Order: sequence, then C-alpha cells, then structure tokens
Amino acid sequence: MINNDTIVASATAPGKGAVCIIRISGPLATDISKTLCGITLIPRLATYKKFSFKYETIDTGVWIFFPGPQSFTGEDVIEFQGHGGPIVTQTAISIIQECGAR
Repeated sequence: MINNDTIVASATAPGKGAVCIIRISGPLATDISKTLCGITLIPRLATYKKFSFKYETIDTGVWIFFPGPQSFTGEDVIEFQGHGGPIVTQTAISIIQECGAR
C-alpha cells in the first residue's frame, strides 16, 4: 500500500557494527537525499558522497537511489550505507526526520 508518508529506518541490526544501512522511502525521499548529499542521484548507481546537514558533515558513505515501482517498497527508495554504530545511526535518522520523514 503506497501512501503519502515518507519513512526512514535502519536496515541493519541495532548495536555496534562496521556498516549501517539507512533507507528512506516515499515521496520526499529524493528531495531529502539531495538536501543531505548535495546532488541528484542517478538510479541504481552507487555514489560515494558526504552526509551533510546545515554545513556539517555527519558521515561519508554510499548513496543509492531505487526508483519506484521497482524498489523494495514500490516507492522511491534512497539507501545510505555509512559507518556503523548507534550514535551515527541515530544521528542520521534524526536528521532525516527533521527533513520530513517519520
């Protein structure tokens, strides 16, 4: 079921780890990613960029855009693969929520 919400969630298990995968799904996903990585992502092309917000770099990692309806959710999905650990993960999710996701 597709609705007008944009959601964000970690796709990796909580706790310490080398990599954290965060997914953004919904109508604001591409706008949020452009705000945070600074470019319009090319579909299905892994792009190494900073995760920045308000002129501060939060992390660096790989951004991937999966356009709907050929995505995990049937909606536009952005995936950020960054450094693991609960602090980085929660900070990134909080910033994405501040940008309009829930």
